[in-house]
Amino acid sequence: MSWPLASFAIVFAVLVVGWIAYERSRPSALMIAIVGTLSAIAALGRDAFVALPDVKPITAMTLVVGYALGPLPGFTVGAIGMLASNIVLGQGPYTPWQMAAWGLVGLFGATLGRAYGQRRAGRLTLALACALSALVAKEIMNVYEWTVSANNTLPALALTVGKGVPFDVTDTVASFLFGLAFGPELARLLGRMRARMTVTWESVATPLALLLALAVMVAGSFTWAVPSARAGGGGASSAGVFARTIGYLRSAQNSDGGFGAGRGQRTSELYSAWAAIGLAAAGIDPLSLRRDGHTVLEAIRREAATLSGAGDFERTILALRACRASTRAFPGGDLLARLLRYRSNDGSVGRLVNITSFAIFALRATGRSASDPFVRSAAIWLERQQNADGSFSFATRGAAGDVDDTAAALQALVDAGQRTSRGVARAAAYLVRAQNLDGGYPQQLGGPSNAQSTAWAIQGLAAAGRDVRAVRRGRGRSPLEYLQALVAPNGSVQYTWTSAQTPVWVTAQALTAFAQRPFPIVP
Repeated sequence: MSWPLASFAIVFAVLVVGWIAYERSRPSALMIAIVGTLSAIAALGRDAFVALPDVKPITAMTLVVGYALGPLPGFTVGAIGMLASNIVLGQGPYTPWQMAAWGLVGLFGATLGRAYGQRRAGRLTLALACALSALVAKEIMNVYEWTVSANNTLPALALTVGKGVPFDVTDTVASFLFGLAFGPELARLLGRMRARMTVTWESVATPLALLLALAVMVAGSFTWAVPSARAGGGGASSAGVFARTIGYLRSAQNSDGGFGAGRGQRTSELYSAWAAIGLAAAGIDPLSLRRDGHTVLEAIRREAATLSGAGDFERTILALRACRASTRAFPGGDLLARLLRYRSNDGSVGRLVNITSFAIFALRATGRSASDPFVRSAAIWLERQQNADGSFSFATRGAAGDVDDTAAALQALVDAGQRTSRGVARAAAYLVRAQNLDGGYPQQLGGPSNAQSTAWAIQGLAAAGRDVRAVRRGRGRSPLEYLQALVAPNGSVQYTWTSAQTPVWVTAQALTAFAQRPFPIVP
């Protein structure tokens, strides 16, 4: 076999192994759709800059996709983006090499994402990573040119690399600037998308229920009378709703004591933690639920090695306290001490509103008072990140606000002793304005309602001292009534009228809302 044929065989093997791995990972239909869309955007971005040789955004975009979504989506976006863009720019024997080279860019982005975990790489770090990726990818293409030349000696390779220096430098600088321009914003967008992407469908809706849901969507402004009673820690909720939702979580517990995304799904620390918090909010001791002699606390402790950053530490601290367990005697060391290592000099954690809000929850859950220096400095930083409309974003001031992060920041400020502050009042007013006509809340203002955003809004309004039952658009339903209407026959809470994704997570968050218990949930 000649050297050119051998090199092509190696490249072909890289592509085949990459896609076999992607196929065997069993990506969800939503992930496939998102990866396909991102591949198309990457290809269009490359074609759009056809008039500027070697000035292309595809490297920066591929790296950020790998960083935010993982190795296989990153590899696929890089490879398919190159293949699709060459429909316009021209296919050739170099196409498989480009696919492999930019697929490797996606893998490098995933490696960077794993290294940073929940801390999130800064703008300059992402830009430098984009520049390095572009340089390496261009050198791979220089190797391709050398393999198809008549002279396959090392001096010939050096000559090929030397001739390509101007193009390599241009691509490297351009990729750095593209990464600097949109790297962190795209990473945050994809990160939030990934957190919402796991969809688990369960048979929860009868034809009659589907017709009822359609009627509700059409006549969303009408008032639905839903009975309410004081139950589960003082929240406004039907006693029957409480019993059914708690019953669903009992039935969803796995034999190892933990919880997956839905009944019968593999145990994950994420879902086990939220289940423990939801049960505690409803007045149920999470340790009272056992399956084959195992509790949710045992499952959370077994998953300790999967924790990779501040957000994971915060959620686990809240779950441990919901189980009345110490955060100190945890595999890997004291969780609170590990969390505080992520604290910045300005008082924030990772300079992110969401992560800083949860840090305040974690500090208060472990017994720190509102006057604690760490709590106070985090709250001062948090208050400065409020947007002009009273909202908070996932990141910092200036980014588009949303219901989930506004409600979380509001609760954190109340935990820090600022319940009567102007910031809390403005955030509560934003939540009141954000309500949809169906009584529920969207994640983004003006979007469709969903159970989790509605649960966040209820917690935030309760923390601000608002009567949640009186929060109505016109003569419509309250957010509690909207949430109660999403309870399926099996007791789980659907994400929307038509989606039953991650039912354990959604049901657990709905329980905290039914109980109107702001964070932290400490029995």
